[in-house]
Amino acid sequence: MKISYNAAAMRANNALNMSDNKVSQSLKRLSSGLKIVSAKDNPSGYAVGRRMDAQIAGVSVATQNSNRGISIIETADGALTEVHDMLQRMNELAVKGAHGVLTTSDREMLNAELKQLKEEVTRISTDTEFNGQPLLDGTFDLRGYTSSQIAKVDYYSDEVLAKNYQIDALTVYYNDDGTIDLEQTKNSFMAGDGFPEGVEITSAGQDKVTITGEQDFEITLAVSHEEGQTEVEVAAAGNPLTLDITGIGSMDIQTGANEGQQLAIRIPTISLNRLGIERTEVDTQDSSSRAIDEIKGAIQYVSDVRSRLGAYQNRLEHTVSNLDVTNENMTSAYSRIMDVDMAQEMTAYTTQQVISQAATSMLAQANERPSQVLQLLQ
Repeated sequence: MKISYNAAAMRANNALNMSDNKVSQSLKRLSSGLKIVSAKDNPSGYAVGRRMDAQIAGVSVATQNSNRGISIIETADGALTEVHDMLQRMNELAVKGAHGVLTTSDREMLNAELKQLKEEVTRISTDTEFNGQPLLDGTFDLRGYTSSQIAKVDYYSDEVLAKNYQIDALTVYYNDDGTIDLEQTKNSFMAGDGFPEGVEITSAGQDKVTITGEQDFEITLAVSHEEGQTEVEVAAAGNPLTLDITGIGSMDIQTGANEGQQLAIRIPTISLNRLGIERTEVDTQDSSSRAIDEIKGAIQYVSDVRSRLGAYQNRLEHTVSNLDVTNENMTSAYSRIMDVDMAQEMTAYTTQQVISQAATSMLAQANERPSQVLQLLQ
C-alpha cells in the first residue's frame, strides 16, 4: 500500500469534477430554457441562432412598418372620399348651370358654392397628414423637371423610364376663350431623343398638354401663358426642351428585414391645378358646359388615384400575411436550434446528479484508504 500519492482519490476527484461540470451545464439549460447558453456550447449553432434572432426581430418591425403603411393609405383614401363627394357636387352645379333658364343671380349662387368647394379641396390637399407628413400635396409624388420656365412636368405615369427626354418642337396654341387648341398644338409637336416611337399629344386641359404612347406611356406638361396670348413657343429648332424624369419622390416602406426589401408608394398630387379645375367656373351657360367636362376629368383622376392606393393596400395586406407566416416559421426553426428539451435535459440532470453523489461517496472512501496503513504499523 502507498500513502505518498493517492491515485484512487485523484481519479475519484477528477470524475467528481467532470460530473459537477455536467450538472452545472444542465442547471444552466434548465434555468434558461436554452440548449445553447453560450458560444462554447455549439459555436456554429450559436452563430446561426443569433442571425436568425436578428432576422426574426427585423421581420417583426417590418410587419409594424407594413401595418403603418396600410394606415397611411387609409388616411389618404379617407380624405379622397370627401374630395370625390365634393367633385360630385361640383358636377351637379355645372349641370344646373348649363340649363338656360337660370338668371344671373342664380348662376352667382352656383358659382359661389363652387368656389367654396374648390377652396375645401385645396384645404384637404394641404392639411391631410400622417405623423406630421402631408400626404396629398405632392410630397410623395414622383418628380420631374424641365430646362424651361415656361413648361413644367406636371405628371408622368409609372411606365415612364427615369431618364432625360427631349422635345424638339412644341407650340401651344390657344382659342379665343383661353382654352388650348388641341389640333394645332398636336400638329406642332415633334418628339426628340428618349421618347418611344409613336408618341403624340392626345389631350389638353387648362394650361396642360398630355403626351402619350404605347404601354401606358404618359407625360403631362403644365404650360404658363399670359392672358390674351394666342400661342406659346415651348420648344423650337435650336432651342429644344429637355425633360428630366427622375423617378424619385415616392414613399419607401421597409417591408422586410433586409436591405432593398421596400415597397415604393406613390401618392399623386391632389390640387386644383392637377385636377384641371383651377379656373373652372359656372357663372355662364358656356362656362358651365365646359365645367361638366373638366369636372368629369377631375373625377376620373381622383378615381385613378384611389384605385392606385387600393392596390397598394392590397399588396401591403398580403405582405403582412406573408411576414406573419415567415415570422412563425423562423421562430419555429430558431426554437429547434436554441431551445432545450426540458424532459430530456431533466433526465440528464438527474443522471449526472446521481453520478455526482456516487463520485462524492467514492472520493470519501478513497481518501479513507491511506489511513488503513496504520493497522500495519501497530
